[in-house]
Amino acid sequence: MDTFTQIVLSGLTLGAMYALSAIGLSLVWGSLNMLNMAHGALLTLGGYASFAAITQMGLPLFAGLLGAMAVGLLVGLAIYAAVVRFMLTDPAFETNIIVASFGLAIILENVILKLFGAYPFTQPFALKSGLYIGAVHMPYQNLFIIVGSAALMMATAWVITNTRMGRAIRATAQNREGAELMGVSVNLVFAQVLAIGGMLAAVSGVMLSSITTLAPTMGYDPMLKAFIIVVIAGLGNTMGALYAAFILALFEVSVQYMLGVRFGFPALLLLVIIALIWRPDGVFMKPKAQRQ
Repeated sequence: MDTFTQIVLSGLTLGAMYALSAIGLSLVWGSLNMLNMAHGALLTLGGYASFAAITQMGLPLFAGLLGAMAVGLLVGLAIYAAVVRFMLTDPAFETNIIVASFGLAIILENVILKLFGAYPFTQPFALKSGLYIGAVHMPYQNLFIIVGSAALMMATAWVITNTRMGRAIRATAQNREGAELMGVSVNLVFAQVLAIGGMLAAVSGVMLSSITTLAPTMGYDPMLKAFIIVVIAGLGNTMGALYAAFILALFEVSVQYMLGVRFGFPALLLLVIIALIWRPDGVFMKPKAQRQ
């Protein structure tokens, strides 16, 4: 029973971090048809922004987290203003933006290397001590990751579902031309979506680095796993990405416990292959009706 509890708690912690990153990536894809290859760099940037705010500016822990959110939001807006808005009318936008955003990721990574160096740091945003669930120790940091991620995801869902901005985002995702005809400022929607995606990635970076290490290349693995989650859920399916994140995290942790850490990622890829053979459009997407 203690082993089962440990697997569940570890899976929930990992799933919460995966979900934050995957939802941001899925939201950008669903609204813009844009695969943001700079998403991992935004995640890394959020971790370093929190580190700098706490260690170099002397701000409290949660002020560092808010600072990281602000940096992610602003850089997301900067990506729209500097790159995306000039490419939206390009017929090859979906292909060209992959190359452009990958270039942005390299630029951001080199900026981080220039400012902080290549040596890894310990993320100061970490809560001390913990509690026991049976015989299993649950650090307060892991508990905060689960609760904080859930709260942020619920807030994002509420904004998308219940606000004027959210309705505009959903309308644009469904039909860009139709939304423009109804008076929706599509350019504003794109800027807002990239800002939200950048903010979510930054928070995910703070939380991930708080239980691992802070390094300029730390965004690669979460970016890859976020992309896997988005693909298996169905491109643009935000709620599906949330479910897939927790399911895949629990599966990965279980495999790591039973077979060893090195088998976790290969088993995850095998599961993805099986899922996509079964449901090529995504596990949580409705099958498309075909006329006979």
